[in-house]
Amino acid sequence: MTPARPASTVSGVRTLVTGGAGFIGSNLVDALLARGDEVAILDDLSTGRRVNIVNALEAGATLHEGSVADAGAVAAALEAARPEVIYHLAAQIDVRRAVEDPAFDATINVVGTATLLEAARQAGVRRVVLASTGGAIYGDAEVVPTPEDAEPRPLSPYAASKAAAEGYMGLYRRLYGLSTFSLRLANVYGPRQDPKGEAGVVAIYCGRAVDGGSATVYGDGLQTRDFVFVGDVVAAFIAAGDSDADGYCNVSTGRETTVLEDDWTVVTNDKSRAAHWENTVAVTDAGLWVLTALDGGKERLEAAGAAYAPLA
Repeated sequence: MTPARPASTVSGVRTLVTGGAGFIGSNLVDALLARGDEVAILDDLSTGRRVNIVNALEAGATLHEGSVADAGAVAAALEAARPEVIYHLAAQIDVRRAVEDPAFDATINVVGTATLLEAARQAGVRRVVLASTGGAIYGDAEVVPTPEDAEPRPLSPYAASKAAAEGYMGLYRRLYGLSTFSLRLANVYGPRQDPKGEAGVVAIYCGRAVDGGSATVYGDGLQTRDFVFVGDVVAAFIAAGDSDADGYCNVSTGRETTVLEDDWTVVTNDKSRAAHWENTVAVTDAGLWVLTALDGGKERLEAAGAAYAPLA
């Protein structure tokens, strides 16, 4: 499956994708190149993978290796790329590591965002779009699917750092008139998601099915997630980049799926295989095992004049 192409007539935009060698970022890079944009990537390759962007580099994208928390690296990338629009996906996304080392998490997610915004302001960038979190920022929400006007109630350092990053996005719009927008992503799945390490449950199930192993499910398995395909997320990013909408919106399906759904089936190259689980009752990690589903926010993008055409 390939990323959804946004129904946009805009092309030839100079863009910079931070975290562009990662799962979502590399899919976004491909879509931007496909519509004719000039694309630069800023990634320190700590979690992103060069293999994800081999084709993109051959197609004309440029890679600047460096961290978003490094002001010098950010300034150099912006000077070279001269972007009109920045898609900010570089982040520390490991919730467990955030709990163990909240200062590191804040350095990447908060300081990195502030560093990027200041560099964007000085470079005259038109628009910055942030990858935020919908699955974590609302915490243990009282209403599911959770609407965008629900109060953020982070239950982990990761969620708190993303909320702070959103705060900086709004601040730079109010103080300096920089056009900013945040996308609160549900649980994204799709091509290039690594089944090892800090991965989504879909990628983990796929990896276990291919290897012939079993996946460990923590808790009772009735916790829910809102799973959204990466192609739809890419379409939302491009729509947000093309508009001047203010604030934030959810990117989601609005549907709850339990992690022990009876009909989970993984399609491999040779046949379909049912996913197998080993259920483990474990002490709840902060902010991990809650019910989540989000009300979609595509209406806000469409109202702002953005052409958003997600997959069905």
